[in-house]
Amino acid sequence: MKTIGILGGMSAASTQIYYRQLCQLTRERLRGLHSPELLIRSLDFAEIEALQMAGNWDKAGEILNREAKALERGGAGFVVLATNTMHKLADRMMEGVSIPLLHIADATAGAIQREGLHSPGLMATAFTMEQTFYTDRLAQAGLAPVIPEAPDRAETHRIIYEELCRDVITPQSEAAYVAIAGRLVDRGADCLILGCTEVGMLLDQDNVPVPVFDTTLVHCDAALRLALGE
Repeated sequence: MKTIGILGGMSAASTQIYYRQLCQLTRERLRGLHSPELLIRSLDFAEIEALQMAGNWDKAGEILNREAKALERGGAGFVVLATNTMHKLADRMMEGVSIPLLHIADATAGAIQREGLHSPGLMATAFTMEQTFYTDRLAQAGLAPVIPEAPDRAETHRIIYEELCRDVITPQSEAAYVAIAGRLVDRGADCLILGCTEVGMLLDQDNVPVPVFDTTLVHCDAALRLALGE
């Protein structure tokens, strides 16, 4: 089994989900007392969030690059970046790093294609929804993502940063997310990407009327398959 290098902490809430999910998948796949071989570097999200808000992506890229190199030195076989938004800096992060990055958008696009779907709704941070680093990757895979209207993008983003990243879950926010997902379906989405690693704290297949692709869970499944050489 290859060692999975996880660069997380953005936020800590999602990184905890990665750890639990990888442990659960490994037990289910290998049985017995098996658990995944992991290296986890968890950053201080307050520092990263401040750089995001200031638009200082160069500094954020330096930090991610430094940490990816540390994971490589520690023996990781590949890197998993446990956040959708910071894949904006994927190329910068992997400069001078010889082990591969398992890109979360590629893993998600592959899962959607295997189900024969084409037009995923995307709920994520404003960075992920409004910039092209993520949607272009989906389009290159032959998908046609459906993005929420401006008010819904703002509310999706607010709930992520003000609540979910702080482990706050409320019925009001769940209802808001369910409504936003419904409007995406009304506009033609045939499935839904939970495109921030915290969105799955509020949405899942039980409260969304189309197939749901939780990027955290998809990413973990792809990571374990890569680690096992499948």
